Amino acid sequence: MNPIPYAFPLHPLLIVISGPAGVGKDSVLRRMKELGYPLHFVVTATDRPPRPGEVHGVDYFFLSTEEFLQLEAEGELLEHAVVYGQHKGVPKQQVRDAFASGKDVIMRVDVQGAATIRQLAPEAVLIFLTAASEEELIRRLERRGTESPEQLAERIGKIRQEMECMRDFDYVVVNREGELDRAVAQIAAIIEAEHCRVHPRVVHL
Repeated sequence: MNPIPYAFPLHPLLIVISGPAGVGKDSVLRRMKELGYPLHFVVTATDRPPRPGEVHGVDYFFLSTEEFLQLEAEGELLEHAVVYGQHKGVPKQQVRDAFASGKDVIMRVDVQGAATIRQLAPEAVLIFLTAASEEELIRRLERRGTESPEQLAERIGKIRQEMECMRDFDYVVVNREGELDRAVAQIAAIIEAEHCRVHPRVVHL
C-alpha cells in the first residue's frame, strides 16, 4: 500500500476585508501588521487628498485623477469605483507579485469594491466586518470627525444598504468596541482554516 503524499501545493489566498464606513477596517489591518502576520497588505490607489497623518505608499497611493484614470484605462486595477465622489482602486501588480512569492494577500475595500472582487476573483475569501450594532457604528463615524456634516449624513444613509450585502460574503466578524484583538484573532483563524481546505481556493488574475 502506497503511503499518502503529504506534500500539498501552496495556494496563496486573496482575502478581502469589507464592511460599512467606520467599522474599523483600517484598524484591523493596522493591528495585523503590528502583530507581524506574514501577509502582503495591499495599498489602495485613490485620487482623494491625504488626511492628516496619512502617508503616500503606506496608507494609500495618492494619485491625481488623471493618473488614476490612466491605470484604469490600461486594465491595471483589480477593482475600481467612485465612492462618495472619489476614485479608489487596487493595483493588480501588487497582487501578482505577492502571489508569485507565495504570500497571502489581504486588502480592505468598501462593500461595492468587494462585489467587484467577487466577480473578478470568485475564489477570493470575503470577510464582512461589522460593529455590534448600528448605533455603535454611527457613534464611531461621528467621533472620527473626518467628514463634513453632509458627507456624514450620506455615509449614515448608506449603512443599512451596505448591511444588506452581508449575505454575499463568506464570513462575518464583529469588531466590538475595545475588542480589536478579538476581531483580528477571528480573521487569522479564518485564514488558517482556509489553508486547511481539502479543495483549496485557487485565485487566477
